[in-house]
Amino acid sequence: MPWDYSEKTKQLFMDAVQAKPGTHLGEIEDPDGLGEHGSIACGDALRFTFRVRRHPTDPLKDVITEARYLTFGCTSAIAASEALCYIIEEGGFTPVQALGVTNDDIVEFLEGLPDQKIHCSVMGAEALEAAVFDWAKRRGVALDALGVDTHDDEQEEGRIVCNCFSLSEPYIRRKVRELGLKSIPEITAAIKAGGACMSCHHVPGGLQDILDQVWGERAVAPSAHAMVVEALDPSDKRSSQLSPYQFSKKIEQAIAKYVNPILLDDGGSMEIIDIKDTLVYCRLHGACATCVGASKTLKMLVERTLKERVDERIRVISV
Repeated sequence: MPWDYSEKTKQLFMDAVQAKPGTHLGEIEDPDGLGEHGSIACGDALRFTFRVRRHPTDPLKDVITEARYLTFGCTSAIAASEALCYIIEEGGFTPVQALGVTNDDIVEFLEGLPDQKIHCSVMGAEALEAAVFDWAKRRGVALDALGVDTHDDEQEEGRIVCNCFSLSEPYIRRKVRELGLKSIPEITAAIKAGGACMSCHHVPGGLQDILDQVWGERAVAPSAHAMVVEALDPSDKRSSQLSPYQFSKKIEQAIAKYVNPILLDDGGSMEIIDIKDTLVYCRLHGACATCVGASKTLKMLVERTLKERVDERIRVISV
């Protein structure tokens, strides 16, 4: 499934990988601020560094003059990182002012991102924030005294909600509030939580419980995205009344919406070979086909998704 990237996103990506003059892929030696977000094990990671023009007496008047990044990720991760560097350098911001740059600013600079790739812009904003916190420590700036939330509750070991991506409850709760996330698919699109095995979706203390606690019982996002999720709701008992054609189309919808975007991030995809009753015969392609965890992917990602989204009787068989 090709992603619907804007021309600007594609151009920023191509310029960066070709190391054209003016691009920012790289790392500043002995930076004034360094921040990281994500994990290579999770498929996306960003290391962001910046240099400032130091004010001789007042560190709050330092100005960011140069920004660089290293990223392990996809087209949108590289383009979003480029966008972040352009915004920071062109803005003439002090580090504290740079904290006002949000993931929405990055998405706007890119002229949009696919819903499933919004997490790349969030990753950039988080890495920038971590770099500013690092600058503050180096320069002896008390951000708390300036009213900046340094997320001290996240520095200690919070309860891990999403084991696949090692995301804690305090972090997920903060991003749900900051980004106005109202459904599990929106959480997954923004920060990737729940995007792999999905076992954290509805367990006690899981993503749905966090949404309920933040927004009230059974928060629902009034969006087309949420309508698709509702259409695939496993509580819908009509699955057993569908025709074979309708049943297969529902499976295809779930694969296209929830499975293949995750596989594509890892350089793979999945093809449905046949559907017989509740048996789904499929084949992995690309990097996923030769991965040592292929059988786990089929069981924990593909089969579990179809059980949750379509019919709990479904079994996935590799061919």
